[in-house]
Amino acid sequence: NTAFDVLLNRHKSSIHSYIYFIVRNKELTEDIFQETFVKVIMTIKQGRYTENGKFKAWITRIAHNLIIDNFRQERSENTVSNDEVEVDLFNNIKLCDGTIEDNIVRHQVLSDVKKLVKHLPDSQREVLEMRYYQDLSFKEIADITGVSINTALGRMRYAILNMRRMADENRIELSMA
Repeated sequence: NTAFDVLLNRHKSSIHSYIYFIVRNKELTEDIFQETFVKVIMTIKQGRYTENGKFKAWITRIAHNLIIDNFRQERSENTVSNDEVEVDLFNNIKLCDGTIEDNIVRHQVLSDVKKLVKHLPDSQREVLEMRYYQDLSFKEIADITGVSINTALGRMRYAILNMRRMADENRIELSMA
């Protein structure tokens, strides 16, 4: 029980961030977060947890499945989530000391990248966000999404190709130089 508490405490922050990053709604994040850990506890108490693979990947997979279930339910009810808070995905590049023009260009490029990411297919956007925002390895991404490493790599490759294509089609310059 103590070892379990240590594992939960070690991973609860990253699981919470993962859920919020995808759903972008504080209340829904709390609901899914609680449901995730209820499922984790129930599975362990029922003796159905097998220790093959990483604990964090297993918990993240449970959260991932609950998020998908929620989106399916939302879609079937034809409701639209009203997000009050938007996570700034690619704004982790700090604006360094430079000219005002450089800062404006950086801001515009980051804004353009965010717009392009929003137009990617869900599977490609998910891999891209996990890789760049959460700094997950392709092995971890594969475990969480339930696909092979090659599929995760392929989705990443196509995400980048699609973003380049959309940028070209819309005459968007993605260079900060």
